[in-house]
Amino acid sequence: MDIEIIAVGGYNEVGRNMTAVRCGKEIVIFDMGLRLDQMMIHEDAELENMHSLDLIKIGAIPDDTMMNSVEGTVKAIVCSHGHLDHIGAIPKLAHRYNAPIIAAPFATELIRQQISGEQKFGVNNKLFALKPGQRYTISQHLVLEFVRTQHSIIDTVTPVLHTPHGAIVYACDFKLDRTPVIGEPPDFARFRQIGKEGVLALIVESTYIDRPGRCPSERIARDLVRDTMTSYEDDKSAMVVSTFSSHIARVKTIAECAHEIGRKPVLLGRSMEKYSVTAEQMKLVSFPQDTSVFGNRRTVDRTLRRMMKAGKEKFLPIITGHQGEPGSILTRIALGDTPYQLAKGDKVLFSANVIPNPMNFGQRYMVEAHLKMAGARLFEDLHVSGHAFREDHYEFVSLLNPQHIIPAHGNVRMTASYAEFSGELGYTLGNDVHLMQNGQRLKLN
Repeated sequence: MDIEIIAVGGYNEVGRNMTAVRCGKEIVIFDMGLRLDQMMIHEDAELENMHSLDLIKIGAIPDDTMMNSVEGTVKAIVCSHGHLDHIGAIPKLAHRYNAPIIAAPFATELIRQQISGEQKFGVNNKLFALKPGQRYTISQHLVLEFVRTQHSIIDTVTPVLHTPHGAIVYACDFKLDRTPVIGEPPDFARFRQIGKEGVLALIVESTYIDRPGRCPSERIARDLVRDTMTSYEDDKSAMVVSTFSSHIARVKTIAECAHEIGRKPVLLGRSMEKYSVTAEQMKLVSFPQDTSVFGNRRTVDRTLRRMMKAGKEKFLPIITGHQGEPGSILTRIALGDTPYQLAKGDKVLFSANVIPNPMNFGQRYMVEAHLKMAGARLFEDLHVSGHAFREDHYEFVSLLNPQHIIPAHGNVRMTASYAEFSGELGYTLGNDVHLMQNGQRLKLN
């Protein structure tokens, strides 16, 4: 049985991740993601009415037309977690494949919601929720296993495809967090065992390979947020916090700190509502009892008006907009487009980094400038990453000891850095570490 790795998306850029693995005549697809910045869209975007070919044309979703020339049958579509750059293209592409979609429970529910909102295509693929530690028999030769890991969204797994020639580990988005705020640490014992059993190939994210040291635990972010928020418990001015709506552990921390200092946590925005309500309904998280959530724009504005009337010091709005996205709640507040007016001394906390691309930097700069003009005090970088840094990758590669390394989830500069790093571990470019671009195929044996 020959084994081939097919780079469909996410090898020339960060986003629109999609990799196919062909084992003989059987194919397993990993992830079908969006590239958000191509569309100048944010977490509240509406893609439901757009056609897949238009989205492919503007580089927003993977160009899977190359799959037409791959001989074999797709047996499964596997998703590692619920971020849009990994599941966002499923409503546009999955219907082309007669295969089940397999993901961890939280991601499965998010995929189900996405499919139900899709306007252009009927997606009838079976959805199968697989828990970390469980296995799924794809065929006589292929078994899928989910290994528990951590990332900036709950219920993230590292999918491992067991083949007759060894395991193929798909590690696109993970961090080695030993003290997470929600869930358990990564299953180091299982990774070590898989390494002993034999790993044919490691397909691995290269996002932050250039960051030295280890990625700090989410506990560190919790302490940063708490340290800032509880320093102003008697303050009568407004406090607003912006973070990623999908980062449930962070939203929980912010809501708990608000509760501690006697402010009512209020989650605002469509995406905030979607992620937090879904997580709470699935009993994956519990927020303080006085937490409220409002998603609809009209309801959001009514709530903001009510806060102004009752007194801004009684509430803590938790919102998106930290990337300066047009139309997001923070941007609208900064521009004075909501009933919620900022005044001198009001505090705006950013519990998120700027996702590194020029558009985000520009938009964030504009939002900050408007916030400062309104007299707001800004608190930035109350955040830790959800991605492995250089020393985490060293540990991860040492655990798995793969025969081949395929850097993914990054532009050429990032994947080339990973190849260089692999060289320090004894791998050789073109021999057992392989730089790939979208549209390329690589036979491993």
